[in-house]
Amino acid sequence: MSPIIDNKGAVEAADKEAEFAIGDGLNPSSSIEQASLAELADSRNGQFHRSFSPRQIHIISLGSNIGSGVFLGTGKALANGGPGFMIIAYFLVCSCIWAVLQTLGEMTIAFPTSGNYIDYADRWVDPALAFGAGFAEWLGWVAVVALEAIFFNIFVQYWAEGALPLPASITIFLVIVLAIFLLPNKAFAWFEYVTSVIKIFLFLLIIVLSLAIVCGAGPGGYVHDGAYWRDLPPFKNGFTGFANCALLAVAGVGDQVFIGIMGGEASSPRFSMAHATKLVPFRVNFVYMLSVVFITLLVRSDDERLLGGSDVTASAFVIAIADANIAGVPDLINAAMITGILAIAAESIYLSSRIVREMAHKRLVPQFIAKVDSRGRPRWALAITCAVAVFLSYLSLSSGGYELFVWLVNISSSAYFINWMIISFTSWRFHQALQAQNDPLFRQVYAWKSISWPLMPIWMMLISILLVVCCIFAGAKPLGGGGFTAYTFFQYIIGLLIIVGFTLAYKLIMRTEWRDPKTADLITGRRILTAQEIKYLDDYYAMPKWRRFGTYVQLW
Repeated sequence: MSPIIDNKGAVEAADKEAEFAIGDGLNPSSSIEQASLAELADSRNGQFHRSFSPRQIHIISLGSNIGSGVFLGTGKALANGGPGFMIIAYFLVCSCIWAVLQTLGEMTIAFPTSGNYIDYADRWVDPALAFGAGFAEWLGWVAVVALEAIFFNIFVQYWAEGALPLPASITIFLVIVLAIFLLPNKAFAWFEYVTSVIKIFLFLLIIVLSLAIVCGAGPGGYVHDGAYWRDLPPFKNGFTGFANCALLAVAGVGDQVFIGIMGGEASSPRFSMAHATKLVPFRVNFVYMLSVVFITLLVRSDDERLLGGSDVTASAFVIAIADANIAGVPDLINAAMITGILAIAAESIYLSSRIVREMAHKRLVPQFIAKVDSRGRPRWALAITCAVAVFLSYLSLSSGGYELFVWLVNISSSAYFINWMIISFTSWRFHQALQAQNDPLFRQVYAWKSISWPLMPIWMMLISILLVVCCIFAGAKPLGGGGFTAYTFFQYIIGLLIIVGFTLAYKLIMRTEWRDPKTADLITGRRILTAQEIKYLDDYYAMPKWRRFGTYVQLW
């Protein structure tokens, strides 16, 4: 392990005590000379390039994770739980996202490693926990690629009307998604940037259009005054209805850790991650909560079209637009959804490859997988991830292939909130290590700390426990009155079983040791602000508050 200078020079940094003392107790307006210029990095398997600019991360933060879940999942949630349970479920999940980003951001800004919370669980809790969480997250996101291949075909067939065979559709999808990773990382960053801009404008259009329809716009429009809340039960199917709404909310919103994973390749993690940590929860709450409120006003919870299929015509937004007789918009939504599907699939490949690379770097799986080439790409991790994604995508061509995806999607969804619990617990252990080693991290210049810690990790843990209960209850008492079946029950809890099972198995086989806070690693991957970053932050915080606010909404 050797210190490096902002990934550009080869000058040796000062010793650890001097580095960590610099900035201790300093005011943010202190001079540049009071900051260390070193980043302590472990380069034994090569290093990622910090090729993601603050502007790219800003735009990607606005548009990431927005896809088929918000279009199709919201309609199904309305049908399963009614408008009341739907709003409560989405509010709880969106508030949990705020806690996730606050908690994860605190660790990511100090240690912007590409493996993110998998790395943190290893160094501050137990390698076995990192292995279980990493494997479940990797498998879950690879499953998302295969699922998006199915959705890609569904949305393409909206125009092709069966003229394009399923194998050809999947092949086109995979070629577009996988070709991005043959190029340098900047190509991926720009792809996510452009698709995020498209999704941002789409949602602005949908929100404005929804408001107009509520007010009576359209040839067939009329004022929606909340009659569907009065005429129909606002809460349907008891706790089972709420549980299904909550799980659909998790699947639709996603775990939002994608931005944290990108921190390992951000050119200025302190600015980019702090910016995203505030921006992503605002975007999640703004987009999803406004969308949910409009849906409850515009569409009846007993509308048969909500459960009529999984294509664009089953979207609550499209149903509302169709009822108002507004032509052309469903085609626009279909085109934007295809863009969003490709973006989410690329995000999934990126995230999965970085997770398995970090597991290899930590020697949780064979270390050769961790090798990073001269362009900053983890070739082996990408190759393995892409191969599994291709296999699962083409598996949908076989009989019963779609049933496998139902199981894999449940793995993905449950992995989200189980890993939120792991992030919460890891944060507590992180603070224990800082206290035990008397580390001055939060007293350094421009240090970033979670709001009212430990409030955020506590809230995240409580919501995650509630979601575990929802998962078990929904599996034990499924909708439709069919009663308990082992098949349905295990379909819901398979993600939980994988994480617990793989964690315990790794613990017993490898006999890993619980990390001691007094000796836990607070050095490797630690990001100390460079002179350029200090100057940039000085200039940024010298701006009036209204100008700083403008940086959160500008799209250039």
